[in-house]
Amino acid sequence: MTTPGRALGNDQLLALYRQMVQIRRCEEQLVKLYGAGRIWGACHTYIGEEAVATGVCAHLRPTDVVFSTHRGHGHALAKGVTPRELIAELMGKATGCSGGRGGSMHLFKPEVGLMGTSGIVGSSITLAAGSAYAAKLLKQDRVSVAFFGDGAANNGAFHEGLNMAAIWDLPVLFVCENNMYATEVPFAQVAKNPSVAARAGAYGLPGVAVDGNDVLAVHRAADEAVRRARAGTGPTLLECKTYRTRPHSEGMRDAGYRTAEEVTAWKARCPIQRFEAVLLADGAATAEDLARIGAELQAEIEDAVRYAQSGPEPDPATVAEHLYSA
Repeated sequence: MTTPGRALGNDQLLALYRQMVQIRRCEEQLVKLYGAGRIWGACHTYIGEEAVATGVCAHLRPTDVVFSTHRGHGHALAKGVTPRELIAELMGKATGCSGGRGGSMHLFKPEVGLMGTSGIVGSSITLAAGSAYAAKLLKQDRVSVAFFGDGAANNGAFHEGLNMAAIWDLPVLFVCENNMYATEVPFAQVAKNPSVAARAGAYGLPGVAVDGNDVLAVHRAADEAVRRARAGTGPTLLECKTYRTRPHSEGMRDAGYRTAEEVTAWKARCPIQRFEAVLLADGAATAEDLARIGAELQAEIEDAVRYAQSGPEPDPATVAEHLYSA
């Protein structure tokens, strides 16, 4: 893993650590709530991939916008959605960020720039490109980010979105979270060229591949890409090679398509544990500092659960709100 050196101050390094741990603790709590039958619908956790959302969103302003996927809890938290709003949403409460209407796969809070998560594979790519086009037409200083998985790289939206963004030099960052599987289909079996970053050359934009479990590597690559977008010099395709250590979605099998040995090996590459080792070795934090941060975040998540559990259900009288009518 890369070392921090002095490129980032201790406060910045600990902010990255805090964000990753917040995501992990929140997701671990959601796993428990799902198992207890307190979460409705699907629940795709982000455990193991925390460094990607953290490293990218650290460079975004509240006015920048993110378009996400079915595995979007980490993106939501890193962009500014609170654990209270997230957990309440998954529990179907009116106090959730989507008013209890969206659940795990339809998180939405435009006030912080989260323009939605969606289970429609590849949709984030074209939505982010369209948003970036609007920003360019309106002369707004706004960067759009599309998060998507390796499976979406074989979707027609990938070609259309990257091609349009490159032609018009749009202020957009395409972030492929390559966790090696599209649900249970190995990416290597459905892609003759398994390098997503290498595909960028066909569209005339930079393609950068990084270790997605190294938050500093992601942070550096995203910094350059966001600066490029803000300067008006066009989009970047960032491939973050990472791994989810939970099933595709809670309640689904976690064997038969990947081995226990593979999962164990990737757990040993945990982005949080690796970053802890770097922080301690560099003197950016002590073990006591990290333990204190962990305890604070655990208390925050437990508070969020209490808040969600005590929240009201959506009023049935509002069922027709937020809908389009002909």
